[in-house]
Amino acid sequence: MTSNTLLCNQVAIVTGAAAGIGESIAEVFAQQGAIVIAVDKDGERAKSVAVRIRQNGGVAFDAHADVRDKAALSKAVEFAIQKFGYIDILVNNAGMYPRRRFVEMTEQEWDEIQDVNLKGTFQMTKLVVPHMLARNKGHIVNISSVTFFLGKDPLSHYVAAKGGIIGFTRALARELGPEGIHVNCISPGAVKTESERTVVSDEDAQAVIPLQSLRRRIMPADIANACVFLSCPLSDGMTGQTLNVDGGWVMY
Repeated sequence: MTSNTLLCNQVAIVTGAAAGIGESIAEVFAQQGAIVIAVDKDGERAKSVAVRIRQNGGVAFDAHADVRDKAALSKAVEFAIQKFGYIDILVNNAGMYPRRRFVEMTEQEWDEIQDVNLKGTFQMTKLVVPHMLARNKGHIVNISSVTFFLGKDPLSHYVAAKGGIIGFTRALARELGPEGIHVNCISPGAVKTESERTVVSDEDAQAVIPLQSLRRRIMPADIANACVFLSCPLSDGMTGQTLNVDGGWVMY
C-alpha cells in the first residue's frame, strides 16, 4: 500500500469481521493500507475475508474467536503482538440482535445478548488497551446502534447492551484520553446486510427509508468509511463521541 493511504501500516483488529458491517470494515481498512486481523466466531468465513483481502492486494490475517471466549481473544491479540509488535486500532463490532418481546424473554436470552454485545466489547478492549498504553497511542471504535436513541422494540436486551456501549465509550475516553488513546463510537441505522434479512422483513427494511433524511438504504461501506475516519489522524481532535450513521434518521 502507498504511504498516502489513511491507515498505512496500522495494525487493526476487527471483531465480527466475517460478514456484514465487520466484513466491510476489514475490507475498507485494508484498502486504506491497514494490516487487518479479522476476528470472528465463524473461522471459515473470517479466513475467506482475509484471503479475499490478500487477493486484492491488501494485508490481512484471520483469527477464530468468539468474543465470549477470553482465551481465544487473547490468542488473537498475542498473534498481533508477536507478529507486528503493536496494535494501533481496535474495532469492537461483533454483536447479535434477535428480536424478542420482553414479556417472552428469558434470563438466558438477556445474558447472551449482554455477553456478546457488551461484555465482548469489554473483554477485547481489556486485552488490547495495555498494548496501546505502552505506546501512548491508539484508536478504539465501538459499534453501538441508533436503537439506543429510538428505544426500538422488541429489542430491550439489545438496546440495553448498545446503550451500555455508548456509556462505556464515554467513560473510557475520559480515562484513556490523557494517555493518547482515542475512544469513539458509531451508531449504525438500518444497514442492508445479510444478517438484517434474518430478523427484519424486506417490507420493514424499506419502511425505514422515508424516516431518513437521505432516502436510500445505508450500506456496510457507509459504516466502514466512518470507521476509517475515527481510526485515522483526521479525527485526532475527537474522543468520547458517538456518530450516528443512519441517513439522518436520528438527530440529537
